Amino acid sequence: MALHTYSLLANEGATVPDVVVTTAELGQRTVRRSDFVSCNQAFIDCRTPGSDRKENYAMIGPGVSQSSGQVVNLRLPHGYNIGAAAMPHGITNNLHLHYTAEVFVCTAGEYLLRWGADGTEGELLLRAGDIASVPTWIFRGFTNTGPDDGWMFTVLGMDDTGGIIWGPSVLREAAQHGLHLTADNQLVDTVAGDTLPPESELITPMAQEYIDRLRHYSPEEMRRRVAARDDLVWSDRPFLDSTLPGGGARLSCVIGYGMTEDAHQEPRVFNPHGHNVAWLRAEPGQGVSPHRQHETQTLIVQSGEWEVTLNRTDPVSVRLGPRDILSVPQDAWRTLRNTGEEEGDLLVVNSGDARVRLEWDEEVVKAAADAGLGLDHNGYVAPYALLPRSARRW
Repeated sequence: MALHTYSLLANEGATVPDVVVTTAELGQRTVRRSDFVSCNQAFIDCRTPGSDRKENYAMIGPGVSQSSGQVVNLRLPHGYNIGAAAMPHGITNNLHLHYTAEVFVCTAGEYLLRWGADGTEGELLLRAGDIASVPTWIFRGFTNTGPDDGWMFTVLGMDDTGGIIWGPSVLREAAQHGLHLTADNQLVDTVAGDTLPPESELITPMAQEYIDRLRHYSPEEMRRRVAARDDLVWSDRPFLDSTLPGGGARLSCVIGYGMTEDAHQEPRVFNPHGHNVAWLRAEPGQGVSPHRQHETQTLIVQSGEWEVTLNRTDPVSVRLGPRDILSVPQDAWRTLRNTGEEEGDLLVVNSGDARVRLEWDEEVVKAAADAGLGLDHNGYVAPYALLPRSARRW
C-alpha cells in the first residue's frame, strides 16, 4: 500500500497534487470491528493471577505489544499507534510506564485508573465517553470495575513508542510463571519452550534511585488531563461549512487544537502528544463538506452510522458503524456524513502537534462567501466583509 506524502502544503500557498484513493486501498484502510484480533499474550503479566485474561488489540501500528504473535491490522506509519484493551470485570493491567504519550478512550464499561510507583498516588474512574491523557514517565495501571468486558481504545504517541518499562514487582512475579523480557522488549516464554537468554540479555528492573526521581501527580493534576463525557465543551461552528447544507458538525477539542476553525475554541489538554484528538458530533444528514488536510487522519466511530467519501473525481465511499476504523490518506479529499437515524459521534485523531489547516473544496469556499463567511489569515472563520481584498475571491 502506498503512503502518499508531499513536501508542499496547501496552506503555504503551494499546489498539492490530488491524492486519489482506489477502492482496493479504501478497503485496506478500513478496519471493521469484526477485523479486530485479540492477543492474550501481548505482555509479560499475561499469566499473573488477576491479569491473565486481558485482551490486547493493535489496529494501527504494533503499539507496545511484546508478543511476536500480535496481529496488527494496519502497519502503515501514521505518526501514532491505535490499539485497544478489553478485559473482564476485576482484571487488572499492571503498573508500567511509557516513553511516549498514552491516551485512553473509554467507549464502553468502566475502568479505574491508578498511578504512581506503587499505584497509590491517586486514582480516577473512567466511564464510557471519557478520554484520559496519562503523562509519560509515570507508572500507571488500570482495572475493569464495570459489570462486563468493557472497551478502551488507546492512542500512543509516535510510530516507534520505544516499548514500556514494567514495575520491578511485575517482572519478578512474571518470572515465577516462566515469562521474561529481553533488553529489546521481546517476550521469552520458557513454559512454551523458549530458551532463556543469558541474564545480561534480559531487561534490568528499574533501580530505586530512578524510581525516586519520577514526577508525582496529584489527583487534581491528573483530573485536568481527563475530558469526561459530561464535561465536554462543544463548538457549534467549528468549520467554514458549519452553517452550510451538508455541514453542521460540532467539534470538541480534547488534546491539541486539531482541526478547529473556531478562534475561541480551546482544547482540554495542551501539551504535545505527537497527535491531536477530538470528538466530532453530527445530527442525521449533517457532517463535514469536501475538504482535505496534509496530516494523517484516523476516524473511529463511537456511535451512529457514518459514510465517508474520498476523492473529488472517481469518488469511493465506505459506511462505518460503532468501533469501525478508517485511516484517511494525507492530502486525500474527504466528505463525512452521519447517515444514521440518530445523533452520532466520531473520534478524530490527526498526526502532529500543530494546528491542522483544512483546505476546502472551492464550491464550499464560494458558498461560505455567499453566506458572509471566510477564513482569515490565521485560518479561523471570520466575516467575509471584514477580510482584506487579497483574501476575497468573489
